[in-house]
Amino acid sequence: MASTIFEKTSSERKGYTLPDNDVNVKLENCIPSEFCRKEDIHLPEVSELDVMRHFLELAHTNYCIEKGFYPLGSCTMKYNPKINETLVRNDSFNNIHPLQDENTVQGALEILHDLQESLAEISGFEKVTLQPVAGAHGEFTGLKVIKAYHDLNNNPHKNMIILPDSAHGTNPASVVLAGFEVVEIKSNEKGLVDVEDLRAHVDENTAGFMLTNPNTLGLFETQVEEIAEIVHSVDGLVYMDGANFNAILGIVKPGEMGFDIMHFNLHKTFATPHGGGGPGSGPIGVRKDLVQFLPTPMVTKKGNKYFMDYGNVNTSLGKVHSFFGNFAVNLRAYIYIKMLGTKGLRRVSENAVINANYIQKKLENYYYVPYKNQYCMHEFVASGVWQKEKYGIRTLDIAKRILDKGYHAPTIYFPLIVPEAMMIEPTETESKETLDDFINAMIEIAKECEENPDLLKNAPLNTPVRRVDDTLAVRQLNVKFEW
Repeated sequence: MASTIFEKTSSERKGYTLPDNDVNVKLENCIPSEFCRKEDIHLPEVSELDVMRHFLELAHTNYCIEKGFYPLGSCTMKYNPKINETLVRNDSFNNIHPLQDENTVQGALEILHDLQESLAEISGFEKVTLQPVAGAHGEFTGLKVIKAYHDLNNNPHKNMIILPDSAHGTNPASVVLAGFEVVEIKSNEKGLVDVEDLRAHVDENTAGFMLTNPNTLGLFETQVEEIAEIVHSVDGLVYMDGANFNAILGIVKPGEMGFDIMHFNLHKTFATPHGGGGPGSGPIGVRKDLVQFLPTPMVTKKGNKYFMDYGNVNTSLGKVHSFFGNFAVNLRAYIYIKMLGTKGLRRVSENAVINANYIQKKLENYYYVPYKNQYCMHEFVASGVWQKEKYGIRTLDIAKRILDKGYHAPTIYFPLIVPEAMMIEPTETESKETLDDFINAMIEIAKECEENPDLLKNAPLNTPVRRVDDTLAVRQLNVKFEW
């Protein structure tokens, strides 16, 4: 593990020397005495070279998409074009402020308006708002639109949101936060929504149904039109969690499949750096009669001028975030869409689907794949149940051993409906050579489970930090450095 900067300290060593103070002002006249430090602060004493080497060492220790394959299922950790980063950091964007007069930021407003229109066209919805700043934030906003719709129609008894048991964990959390109650239905033997179970739970109290399509098993919900018909029969709304939109991008439009509301994960589908808690953007799109409930303001165009439109204040949710969302994230998505175009966006999905099916087929004889008799979409779920039953090796052990092979581990133990789950998403940006190397590493691990199970139980062996007690780390987190 890289040593801390404090361990490199040496008395009287300096990294930078400030010029002598030639301003005739006493410190105590500038800062009130109660805010002045009473004792010296302990800071590391290191040279500039030591500092540079320290942070370079940390950078090399850190794992990132530029360093290796990152098959983190359901999170879409794909390579992000660096031109996006270069353009986003341009002074023309960095030096503007959301409180400026609209006349002075017409270019930025044009980009936001164009992005709104592009996302609406790609998804098949009437309008899109860019305000929500995360996927879960988009879920919450979409659910508040559902609530506003039923309140306007004087149906306060509609307080139930139905979810499949394969739903993302944020779905039920967002449902409760928005003031609804959760009703869970089960998946069928194919890993899809059990339509008969859905029929049994839909009634006059049903406010809506939330569905991720493709679902978290990486499978396309082929019955979505029938599902929409069932929910619409009681005036419920059908919500699409767009977390996996990159599997159908440019191929099918959710707004034409029967969905009424959808949130996008721009930080997954449209190449914004993802992970580590941010940044994010979770716009939502809605059908025509739901536009009145969208958060305001919306960027609107009249003639050749762009302006912030506050719409119908009597029905709008108002603001769900300060200003107009995460501008830099939206800008990256705008660049990504413009660079790829219609055909390029479709290729993103096609390549992601091909890559996932390729890995699934190559590994299905070495790991249990519960739904291998059908094509997956952009990701698939394997399981370590064979290794656990035969050799006492858990999926966690396999994941730790993957680190030794030079790869980030896939998502494990999710979805919850698959025991010892490993959720693998290769994305569209990885080459066949990289996929083959990963496949070979997974096959090697499967053989190690049989021949040397203790190796996996002690993995990882060559990472900067060896195996930690994950449970204890969460419950007793302590990142304080003691001098």
